[in-house]
Amino acid sequence: MTAHIGRRALLLAALGSLAACTTPQDESTATLSPLPAEPEPVVKAATLKPVSHWAGIFLRGWNYQAEVGLPLSSSGDSWDHYELSYSVDACVAMFRATGERRYLDRALQFVENVTGSAKPVRGGYLGWTSANEDGDEVPLYESYFWRYGTALLVAMRENESVYGNVQYRARFDRLLAFAEKNVFDKWHARGPEDTIYRERTHMASHWGLIALNLSRVTGDPARKKRLQTVVADVDQHVPGHSGGLRQQMRRNPAEATAYFWSDVWGSAQRPGQDVSHGNGVLAYVVEARDRGRFWTKADLAAFSRTLTRVVWPSGTTYRANVDGTGSDNGWFSDGFVKLGRSDPAVQQRLESHQVVNDQFAANMALNAFVLGAIR
Repeated sequence: MTAHIGRRALLLAALGSLAACTTPQDESTATLSPLPAEPEPVVKAATLKPVSHWAGIFLRGWNYQAEVGLPLSSSGDSWDHYELSYSVDACVAMFRATGERRYLDRALQFVENVTGSAKPVRGGYLGWTSANEDGDEVPLYESYFWRYGTALLVAMRENESVYGNVQYRARFDRLLAFAEKNVFDKWHARGPEDTIYRERTHMASHWGLIALNLSRVTGDPARKKRLQTVVADVDQHVPGHSGGLRQQMRRNPAEATAYFWSDVWGSAQRPGQDVSHGNGVLAYVVEARDRGRFWTKADLAAFSRTLTRVVWPSGTTYRANVDGTGSDNGWFSDGFVKLGRSDPAVQQRLESHQVVNDQFAANMALNAFVLGAIR
């Protein structure tokens, strides 16, 4: 399945073609932790490309990002917001990596424009519809955008100079109140089994990230408890299924030290999760690990080996599925790239990646910052 790049064309490079490939179910992919692996090469953070290197690449597309993103942000169609989400993630990552407010200001402009485009919908809430779905509201599109809209709130809350600024604080408070009521509360009230605990791992992961982010910034104890319940459910016990993301993780049939998982709850059937949508799972897991939630360093190491040994075994060879089958275009910008912040060796490998857009560059900058690379 192709990556959701849409109108946000790759700015600096594009590689590969897509080919579907399926293989029979492999019963050997038992639900077990990966086997220990031989040590990865030791890479010192100081030898990595610095934040400034990735900021320079990101800024090459600065004007283009605004040209494309601003019309999308003012649209009342939630599919446009789905596509805009990559730019919001990129700007938030750049703000976190550099502290520069031009990145914060653009992210705020995008998200505030989206909230300004909301219209009254059923239940007394505000929301959006999409022409793609015959004018209906679409929880997938909204969750895809708001996982990064809520990440903006966390970034603002954790920056003391921003949170302590009267003007920024007022904008923070308005966006928080909007997201709590018109995103999380709205879809939770409509039945979380159908709208939040979705039928695919990546869809539930979007809501896991929203709930994780909002749980860190909400001031409402009752809402915080509901949010934390969603996070725990996504991790371990999605209602109606035999587990959560943890129970999906199995030894990879192509590399016993890596993770394999299916996007279908309870399934171990190959080829498993497609890489394009698997980005959504990694976007959640990496952030959850960074926030001290459930996932471990060993988990990230196993996911990293899925990337470096199975999905991207060499050069410009990219696999379509997490079992190492099929061919793909190497789009890691929305999730897999974030594994670089957990291991300098993974970051160094990603430095050689040739499919680079603004979201990839921004997250590489954040990785470098987290790892302590020289600015």
